[in-house]
Amino acid sequence: MARDPLADVVDAPLFIVPRVLDGLRAYRAASPSVARLVDTLLAGIEAHPTKFWVMQQFQKTLAALDGDDAATRDLVIGELEQLMDVLGIRSSDGVLGIGRR
Repeated sequence: MARDPLADVVDAPLFIVPRVLDGLRAYRAASPSVARLVDTLLAGIEAHPTKFWVMQQFQKTLAALDGDDAATRDLVIGELEQLMDVLGIRSSDGVLGIGRR
């Protein structure tokens, strides 16, 4: 049985203010590779302003990459790290993989 990547996530509230939403919108416009994820975040983050919820969305995005090459996966993980900056999340608690934030 595979280990649940969300098992070690330490939940925390996120402070979703207009500046954060504007940051997500700007990021979406600049990064088509994660546009669907950003749309999901924009649609649900105010109702679910928690790190755990965001990490669940990140995990779904990563699961959709299964079978993609390592370079593509690495690129998307880099995008997720940048989204963490926009959202004020310091660590993925292992969701992004070993050696990543």
